[in-house]
This record gives sequence, C-alpha cells and structure tokens, in this order.
Amino acid sequence: MREIEFDEVVKAVRDIIVHCGTDLPQDTYDALKEAMENEKSPVSKEVIRQILENADIAKDEKRPLCQDTGLAVFFVKVGDEVKIKGGLLKDAINKGTEQGYTDAYLRASTCEPFSRANLKDTVGYNLPAIIHFDLVAGDKIEIEYAAKGGGSENVSRARVFPPAAGKAGIINYVKEVISDAGGNPCPPITVGVGIGGTFEKACISSKHALFRDIGSVHPDPEMAEMEKEILDEINKLGIGAMGMGGTKTALAVHIESNPCHIASLPVSVNVQCHSSRHTHITI
Repeated sequence: MREIEFDEVVKAVRDIIVHCGTDLPQDTYDALKEAMENEKSPVSKEVIRQILENADIAKDEKRPLCQDTGLAVFFVKVGDEVKIKGGLLKDAINKGTEQGYTDAYLRASTCEPFSRANLKDTVGYNLPAIIHFDLVAGDKIEIEYAAKGGGSENVSRARVFPPAAGKAGIINYVKEVISDAGGNPCPPITVGVGIGGTFEKACISSKHALFRDIGSVHPDPEMAEMEKEILDEINKLGIGAMGMGGTKTALAVHIESNPCHIASLPVSVNVQCHSSRHTHITI
C-alpha cells in the first residue's frame, strides 16, 4: 500500500488551478489559432485574434483568462493500493481548490441556490468542488481538472430519446441545443456529447468528454465519424466567434458512449467556452 501525504495532494491541486486560471492549454490555443486562420468571416477572424491576444496577456501577466473563473470540476481515479495519510482525499481536493482560487485571485462563484448568498465565508472560497471519483487498480491517483463557467453550463441540455431516434435524432438534437445557445456560451466552443447509460450517466459522460484534448480522435471509427459529422453541422449554423457570425462556431465535438437500457436512449450535451481550461496530472 502506497501512502500519499494529504498536503501533497493539496499542493498539486492548488498548483493546477493557479496554472489553468491564467494559462490556456496548448491544445485549445492551437485549435483557436487554426480556427482563426480558417475562419471565413473577417469579423469572427478578428474576434478570435483578440481571444488569442487575451490568452497571451493572461499568460505573460499571470492574470485570469476570464472574469468567470468557473466552478472547479474534478474527475479522479483512485488506485486501490493508495492511502491518503493525514486526512481524506475529498478534503485535500477541496482545500487545494480553495488555496488555488485564493492564491491566484480567481473569483469565488459558488452560492446558495435560492438566496444567492456567496459561500466563500461559510462553506469555503469557491467550494465545494464538484468531484467525480472512480476506484481503479494501481498505486496512483489521476486527477483531471477543469474550470466550468456559467455561460457555457447554462446552455447544456439532456434528454432521453426512444431508441428509434438513432444517430439522426442525436445529431439533430445536438444541432438544436447549439443553435438555441447562439453566442451565449462564448464560442468557439467545445461540445461534449454523452450517449447511453442512464440519464445521470449521460450527463456526467458529456461533461467528462470536454476534458479530452482538442484534436484527439475517438478510438472507435464510428464515433469518430459521428463527431466529425456533428462538428460540420454545427459549423454550418453560422453562429461564429462570440455569436458574431462565421464558420467556426465549434472547435471540436467529443463523444462518450455507454451501454443503455433496451427501452431508452439518453443523450446529454455539455458545452465548454473558448476558454477551455483543463489539465490532467498523476500523483
């Protein structure tokens, strides 16, 4: 059994949050650069240029990429031969989250649902983090982190279709969700699509799909082709960067699929803004 110190996890989480708050991941930066070069609309081309300039300034001056610094979302794989020494893993992640958001001067965005009272002085600064755990074999902890902003989360949707809806029904649904969203999620966006499982499994899968590197290819050729088809259809909508009209509304579509009940076909669409702040570390 491998022991990992509680404070080691705290520091690792704190460090990735500070880094992601100001440094746009290379996969996203490269995808935006390619989108700018291929954008047909002069207005949207200029908007993407300004997005990239903002990313450069944020990195150089160590300032937040966006005023919406998001809720902290984690997918954590915990090896069955790992023990946290000095506390609980969940507590370490939350403590690291609070330190990261505080040290990097990132906005505290969690609030009570009805009173809208900010929780920074009661529960903690930008706490609680949203954490999805999975127990796996091994003696390591893998942590995937993303900052999820409100604008992109607000346009995300889920629906349970009858099985007869098939691929065509899914493709049309994703197009409908993105069309309704328009410029609200701050495109160019990344689109995560969760297919199958149960209602909640599809939702979690669509969120996790956003963590995949932009430019990566789905290992299943059928899913890879479907991702490409959906991406092409979205970019025909003409929404463009920040809703200004153009040919590059989305940078990528990522699908995660799961076995489902014979009587249902759950589908979820989760959207990430152009500031796709995400990273993956192993402890």
